[in-house]
Amino acid sequence: MNIIQQVSTTHKAVAFTFDDGPNPEYTPQLLDIFDEVSGRATFFMIGKQIELYPETALDVHVRQHEIGNHTYSHPFMTQISLEECERELLVTDSIITQVTGTRPVVMRPPYLDYNPEVHEITAKIGYPVIGALNGSARDWEMPGVEHILEVTRAQIGCGSILLFHDGFGDRSQTIEAVRILAKELTEQGYRLVTVSELLQMTES
Repeated sequence: MNIIQQVSTTHKAVAFTFDDGPNPEYTPQLLDIFDEVSGRATFFMIGKQIELYPETALDVHVRQHEIGNHTYSHPFMTQISLEECERELLVTDSIITQVTGTRPVVMRPPYLDYNPEVHEITAKIGYPVIGALNGSARDWEMPGVEHILEVTRAQIGCGSILLFHDGFGDRSQTIEAVRILAKELTEQGYRLVTVSELLQMTES
């Protein structure tokens, strides 16, 4: 039962991931940032948010980024029944498929709240469970752009998975930090890829 926080690879590639969207204000700004550096990212979307902003979700897909499953209502998965866990994931799976025409193939548990029982559900559906290395950046708390940058830079390496948020509240610090990081990393020769692309680069 492992949450994947990094991929073992010699490729200079990292995966930026964004949780809790889509958000009509912040998600498009991120898409523009990645367009500028010819990068791609993975957006772990909440089913309820997709229902509110299907156009934003579709835009993410059309611009060739990946959409992952982040449940329907963002619960602590270890605190609800396994039936509810499965429903949270399957309903969102269905919403993403309806909106984009493509089924999600990765998931991230809200709050990274996970245990062997929840794992049985994600494994049954067939999702790899995705974590991240830079959780202590805590971008959702608005700790300052410098803090987000400092913590995240310390976790950059081949195969790193990085966590940010484009949903819930003011995400302006996240946007600014990601703008700087995307440019820096591209200049350092890193490719910015989706989680699924990164998983395919796994070397033993």
